[in-house]
Order: sequence, then structure tokens, then C-alpha cells
Amino acid sequence: MTNKLRYFVANWKMYGHLRSLNSLNKVINFRKKNKKAKNLKIIYCPPFTLLHAFVQKFKNSNIKTGAQNCSFLSSFGPPTGSINASMIKSLKCDYVILGHSEKRAKGENDKIINKKISSALKNNLKVIFCIGETILQKRKKMTKKILLNQLNKGLHKIKKKENILIAYEPVWSIGTGLVPKCEDLNRVISFIKIFLRNKMKFKNPKVLYGGSVSPQNISLLRKVLNLDGFLVGGSSQNSKKFIDIIKKTFI
Repeated sequence: MTNKLRYFVANWKMYGHLRSLNSLNKVINFRKKNKKAKNLKIIYCPPFTLLHAFVQKFKNSNIKTGAQNCSFLSSFGPPTGSINASMIKSLKCDYVILGHSEKRAKGENDKIINKKISSALKNNLKVIFCIGETILQKRKKMTKKILLNQLNKGLHKIKKKENILIAYEPVWSIGTGLVPKCEDLNRVISFIKIFLRNKMKFKNPKVLYGGSVSPQNISLLRKVLNLDGFLVGGSSQNSKKFIDIIKKTFI
């Protein structure tokens, strides 16, 4: 990795109760005691039910908290079960994941994602914007076309670009144990960054990789030098595994 600041985002998905907070002590202690760990950002994105508890848990640790999604509506409204960006920010959260493939698969399109990104930024949340292609699209050599389409539509008329992290998550890699070859991943990350700089006017684009990241494959993934960090799913639910990923990447 070329940047001094590196990101490790823990997406807890639908996992965790209040008693799960005790498992975070290992990560908090690791972050405090390891001097080299000061040059990285650790971000936890638990379910909505745990956001407040995580913010309180991390109050003096410099570990940040984010949500896994939000509504595109900026004001209060009638949608049952929805939570908007202002409600998330009121809990003192800093980040939100948007555009995740699991949400896209349930009908969330680029236009809605664009509205969500706009609303999140207006409420001073930083955005982790997920993009990625399916296995069929990959086999048809459509990866670049799909990513361009998602970036163009998702970031249409979006400002505050310095508050956006791009997370490249191939749909075919999420939860499958499959990860791209290093040379393929390097080409895709470079392609994304060049596009963001030249076409979207990002001054210093940050791109993360997500999809079956684990302690077993991180030694290979860390060889992709133009990555700025990782979006970690299942492995982040285990503090030891998450610390192992950080250590093998950064320390």
C-alpha cells in the first residue's frame, strides 16, 4: 500500500447483541498499545441496534462507528423500518455503507444510491460506496463497463468527494471464499482510481477491497500496492481474526 493512512472497515452484517461488546476490548487494546496502529483507521459498522453502544464503547479509542445503510430521505417520514442519515449522525456515527450488493440485489438501483450518498454527505457522514460486478458480468468481460456505470450514476452531481471511500466488492467474491488474482485486482483498482481522478475530479481517491477477506488470504491481498484498505465481513466479527488481518497488512 502506498498511502500512510489505511482503512480497515468491519461490516458486522446481521450479527451481534449487547454482550458482543466485550469482544471489542481486544481491538481497542491493540489500537491503543501498538504505535504503528496509529497510522490506520478502524471503522466498525454494526447493525442499527448496536450503533449507540458501539459509539459509547469506542469513545476514547479513536475507533469510528458507521451504519450499514440509510434511507435516501433526509427528513422524517412514514417509511416503517427506515432510518435516515440525520438519525445516524445524531448518534455521533461517522460513516455509512451505501450501495452494497446485497441491497442492490433487493432492488436498490443507482438512482436511489445516488440520493442516499447525497443525503449522507449533507448530514456530515462519510460514505463507503460499494461497487462490483457479478460472476456472469465478469465472464462476459463487462467488469469495467459495470463499474463505470455504477460510479457515474452513483456519484452524479455529488460534491464533498473527499468524504467518499470506494469499496470494490466483486459480487462473486462476497461470502464465497473466492478472491480476485492480485494482478487482476491491481488492474481494477488502478482503473477505478484513474477514472475517479480524471473524470470525477477526485484529488486523492481512496479505494478499498471487500469480498471474503480473511487472515488466510490477506498476505496475498496486501500485495496489491494501490489499495487503501479492506472492507471485512465475517472475519471482522471475530476480534482475533480482525487483528490478524490488520497485523498481516500493516504491522
